[in-house]
Amino acid sequence: MKNNMRKPPIRSHGPNFEKAKDFKGALKRLLKELKGFNVLIIVSLVLACAGAILSISAPDKLSNMTDKISEGLIINQDNLKSLSNEIASSVNEENISKIMKDILNLNLTNENIYNIMSSNEISDEDKKIFQNIISSSDIKNNISNIPESILLYLIDDSTYNGVYISKEDKIALLKTDFNSKNINIPESIQNILFKDIKIDNTIISVDDQIKFVSKFQNINSNNVYSKLDEMPKSIRTIVEPKMDINAIKKIALTLIIIYLLSALFTFIQSLSMTTVANKFAKKLRSSISSKINKLPLKYFDLHKSGDVLSRVTNDIDTIAQSMNQSLATLVSSITLFLGSIIMMFYTNYIMAFTAIISSLFGFIFMMKILSKSQKYFIARQVELGNLNGHIEEVYSGLNVVKAYNGKKISDEKFDEYNKKVYEANRKSNFLSGLMMPFMNFVGNFGYVCVCIVGALLTKNNIITFGVIVAFITYVRLFTSPLSQIAQSMTNMQSTLAASERVFEFLDEKQMDNQDNITKKLDRNMVKGNIEFDNVSFTYDGNEKPTIKNFSAKIKSGNKVAIVGPTGAGKTTMVNLLMKFYDITSGDIKIDGISIKDLTRENIHDLFTMVLQDTWIFDGTVKENIIYNRKNSSLKDAEKICKTVGLHHFIKTLPKGYDSKLSDNDSISSGQRQLLTIARAMMDDAPFLILDEATSNVDTRTEELVQNAMDKLTQDKTSFIIAHRLSTIKNADLILVMKDGNIIEQGNHEELMKKNGFYAELYNSQFEL
Repeated sequence: MKNNMRKPPIRSHGPNFEKAKDFKGALKRLLKELKGFNVLIIVSLVLACAGAILSISAPDKLSNMTDKISEGLIINQDNLKSLSNEIASSVNEENISKIMKDILNLNLTNENIYNIMSSNEISDEDKKIFQNIISSSDIKNNISNIPESILLYLIDDSTYNGVYISKEDKIALLKTDFNSKNINIPESIQNILFKDIKIDNTIISVDDQIKFVSKFQNINSNNVYSKLDEMPKSIRTIVEPKMDINAIKKIALTLIIIYLLSALFTFIQSLSMTTVANKFAKKLRSSISSKINKLPLKYFDLHKSGDVLSRVTNDIDTIAQSMNQSLATLVSSITLFLGSIIMMFYTNYIMAFTAIISSLFGFIFMMKILSKSQKYFIARQVELGNLNGHIEEVYSGLNVVKAYNGKKISDEKFDEYNKKVYEANRKSNFLSGLMMPFMNFVGNFGYVCVCIVGALLTKNNIITFGVIVAFITYVRLFTSPLSQIAQSMTNMQSTLAASERVFEFLDEKQMDNQDNITKKLDRNMVKGNIEFDNVSFTYDGNEKPTIKNFSAKIKSGNKVAIVGPTGAGKTTMVNLLMKFYDITSGDIKIDGISIKDLTRENIHDLFTMVLQDTWIFDGTVKENIIYNRKNSSLKDAEKICKTVGLHHFIKTLPKGYDSKLSDNDSISSGQRQLLTIARAMMDDAPFLILDEATSNVDTRTEELVQNAMDKLTQDKTSFIIAHRLSTIKNADLILVMKDGNIIEQGNHEELMKKNGFYAELYNSQFEL
């Protein structure tokens, strides 16, 4: 009979939580548990930051290299400007006027003017022009208009700063048009006007300067490249494009080192976090495994086994994966995000505002889409759960559905659920599918804005072309971490929720410490006497006790049967005897020693249990039978299987006793039960507990097993809980329980003569 009273209502826990109940508390506890891994975690986080910083510094170097390459493709504007300024300072109007004032010294004496006017070598026309200039009283400003034939009388040869200047050279200078394309300045004057110029260790001679002035007066940025080959060699040397290969090599080497170090830091960081995650997961699994053996049986009565398995598998895997992927990524992304903003403003604030505003515009729009799509993701999970529940319900009861012709109704419900899942999937997948292309759009939109604004700033000589290249990289470094930070924060929420569940399990109250217990019973020396002394027991959360003031004495070798209706407390009494639960009051003694003075392991070693629920693990038939009995041989297993009636079945298997079995193998429930009974017989403990052990075998097999059990229980104290009362007729003592009390006791004949509750139970088996 199944005892339903032994288990209080089960609390259900879902396998996953979206968020931790106490975020700060869960985070604090997780950090506390990670203390042993502090060094590796710190190393990992420092390397993550270092790798991010290196990534941030790379665009600046890339900008410098771009500028160096650009400089090698365009003329040296600085040198060209310096040369032009030097020449301009030599041939400016003020300098020429000063020189002409110093060297002309016109001879305008009356005698010289008379000689000019009376000379037959000078034409009347030139004399008339000269006479008009003299009479204007502004002869200084009109010197250049005086005819050359007259200037020969007015100007004399002289020296200036040690340079001899003939009157012909003076006249030539006076008549020179400096706005002309071809300037022909006398050599003596050139030595006065121009001086050798030194630019970038290159000497620009006076001749080269004159050629430059005469031929390239109208040169500009649009035609300078076409005229470069026509320039004098010295000038071409200082202005022609030059690629600074050494500087470019140096920057390129620096970039290679930066990228290699960043990759190395990322590799070490990933390796460190993987080590931490795996070792921490191993530590948690070991802790849970140890904790399971220390938890009282009542914990498993209050929690589903699937919930415990979920904590051991799903939750710990979630913690390990999130720690491996999210923690360092979160730190790295935050560093990249903040660092890229700082570097952008450090480089150029106008470009920084352009990049940030263009990117944030896209992210704001993206967040709007995410907020709209959230309800569809939730609906998808809900509807998928409904669909799976319907499928499980139909397939688990497929025979009933077919028997009642319910296929049409079940198909209609399936179509309804399936349609809802389809709609939720379609909408959620459509909106989630927009994320990736929209993220690409955000990045590309930022690139376009940076290029447009950068081009305008470059045109106005505010920034260089390399800054644009750097900002294109900064845009990627700015936008990418935002999504990574959001994903990492979501993963951290899942991690803390999972860790909260794991630590909640590890913090459960465990069984009392048994270090102070020194007494021990040797299973080979146990006599087999058991006494229940006024035992009472109440489950946690129950007001009514399951066992009340139960007393009984069982002598060595007795076969004790415990019968009663469902919920009478039969299995509970056995659990108290095995010390799975601690009794509320009273005492249980084995050979006069209280079980309170014995360890649980010692008590468990004295008992063998065969339950109604069979348990077969992955392994051979032989391994299943001699479970935890290393000294047992194959012959011992064969002998017991022959006794139980299992030997013939095992021989029909492909490899006999070496055939592999698992809990999913298609062997009958009766054969499974026989295997567990054979395992119990192999254990050969002084006490035997059979909790409805023959409920899953047929009548013929039950008779065979019963005969085997009679042999097994010889000279052993055994407790039998059975719902088939016909199997306990040969028991030495039958305890009839009801509502936690023993209301009748005796052997079968004695109880039947009383015609009481036992007789009523026994006779009810044969009623139609």
